[in-house]
Amino acid sequence: MMDMTIQESAKTSAGPFSRVCVIGLGYIGLPTAAMFASRRISVTGVDVDRSVVERVNKGQIHIVEPDLDIVVQAVVSQGHLRASLTPEPAEAFLVAVPTPFKGDNYEPDLSFIKAAADAIAPVLSQGNLVVLESTSPVGATEQLAGWLAAARPDLTFPQAHGEDSDIRVAHCPERVLPGKVMQELISNDRLIGGLTPKCSELAAQLYKLFVTGDCVLTNARTAEMSKLTENSFRDVNIAFANELSLICDSLQINVWEVIALANRHPRVRILRPGPGVGGHCIAVDPWFIVASSPENSRLIRAARHVNSSKPSWVLGKIDEAVATFLRQYPKLDEEDVTIACYGIAFKPDIDDMRESPALQIAHKLSRTHAGPLLVVEPNCTEVPSGLGEAELVTMQEAFQRADIHVYLVAHREFQASPRPPRYVIDTVGL
Repeated sequence: MMDMTIQESAKTSAGPFSRVCVIGLGYIGLPTAAMFASRRISVTGVDVDRSVVERVNKGQIHIVEPDLDIVVQAVVSQGHLRASLTPEPAEAFLVAVPTPFKGDNYEPDLSFIKAAADAIAPVLSQGNLVVLESTSPVGATEQLAGWLAAARPDLTFPQAHGEDSDIRVAHCPERVLPGKVMQELISNDRLIGGLTPKCSELAAQLYKLFVTGDCVLTNARTAEMSKLTENSFRDVNIAFANELSLICDSLQINVWEVIALANRHPRVRILRPGPGVGGHCIAVDPWFIVASSPENSRLIRAARHVNSSKPSWVLGKIDEAVATFLRQYPKLDEEDVTIACYGIAFKPDIDDMRESPALQIAHKLSRTHAGPLLVVEPNCTEVPSGLGEAELVTMQEAFQRADIHVYLVAHREFQASPRPPRYVIDTVGL
């Protein structure tokens, strides 16, 4: 690992970039492609899903993100963004593909990055820049460069030829909040970790085409670890709040009041507990640190176990509520009890369900609860696969039909609505 002092890059002009190719048109790739295209760069967005490619080429989007639809429609109609199933030649290639974990040991799965490298390699040429945006375990950027070098022995890469390499490779992790992606892509600082200083400098020049925040230069491994650290910090703090909620419940104390009172201390800021932790980052990235240094990551591992076990605790509270309901109505059976889940996304006001603890709870109920299951999710138009015979209903219909009401996500629609009078399980403090 090179020794490179962190510094802020200077503002740069458009420089050598007239064409950019973005691999992966998901929650990060599509907004990033649209942002470059909005600066009149010719952008090719690549995705393996043909339906995504077709929708983008019509100027449409397949995800819920404020303002994204307006930008995509504009840049597609202007000819600055086009989607494709395969990469095309460009000066810069951005890889924004999933990086999940696999197996019971939560080992990082880099197969999507490997597939992206295989797809990019045939169209690489001297002077190109390749940037890994996917949040990745330490060493993934070097692994990407290694795969590219193996596929293109006619080109030189920084891991072997340093500053004289034909291809520049860097890591620039996304750092945006779903629901505010279009603003934060522009305003947030970016960590840019190249395999060499020149790799970092060229990547900073690329991002300065639209980023108004600072582009902070470092090396690839430090950039990778910094992003993992950000998400692990939040996971540990959420775990404290979730564990506190378990303790307060066992002592018959209102956890929301406890947190509100404790947060009146000028140096205390406890986060809000919930049904678990979801999303493509916080629920996944801490395991990358654990995998890299298992003997030294005891607190991070413990926090992951606290947060990942919270859905089971919520399911236990639902079982208790059903049992209480049946004791009050002894002529009814479990199959007569209707449960409504309010929210199945992983956070408020979005449709993203990746690693959603609320969806996990709904899935479990669909398999184990004998009675009807209702889902209230204002950001979706249909019930996700795997929920069996669950019905997607309005909040008003859920109020009328359900016996047990389970609040799993604090969507704005739920915050502005009255609560059902009885049998409410509120995991998010509404």
